[in-house]
Amino acid sequence: MAAEYNREVSHSATNPAPPAGMEGQPGPLLRLVRDQRVAFLLVGVVNTVVGYGWFVLFQFTIGRYWGYLASLAFAHVFSVLCAFVLYRRLVFRVHGHVWRDLGRFELVYLVSISINFVLLPLLVEVGHLPPLLAQASIIFVTTLISYFGHTRFSFRRAAKPEPRGSVSEERIT
Repeated sequence: MAAEYNREVSHSATNPAPPAGMEGQPGPLLRLVRDQRVAFLLVGVVNTVVGYGWFVLFQFTIGRYWGYLASLAFAHVFSVLCAFVLYRRLVFRVHGHVWRDLGRFELVYLVSISINFVLLPLLVEVGHLPPLLAQASIIFVTTLISYFGHTRFSFRRAAKPEPRGSVSEERIT
């Protein structure tokens, strides 16, 4: 039944196939909206709001003493863990390899946070923007990075080998 659903969703005109190498049953959100890009975007919006909330929380607590970059680092840890659970449960529904997936997921976010660590001081110190406004403006760039990274790397599975004796393995002599 799940395989039929995957085929049905993946090959319809309005729903492109999921990225190569993805496997598992569609997550609950994907079953509802029937388009992985839309499901990813919805979870991304929730994660962005939650992540920005973490940044605000840490800015008003530890940020008072350690600065906005410390707030960014703490918010990053909490945001990544939250996002990993949301994407894995609601969108991708892959099974196994939790630690490998989390490591790959974090690698994508390390690229984003590295860019964030460069842009945030530039916008605050050079552009004279308040830290909360500067962080809000960086979200668009990091969202694009995370979309491409997660769909093509974080939850990717190796293609399953074709069974022996399949048409593609036969040799014509």
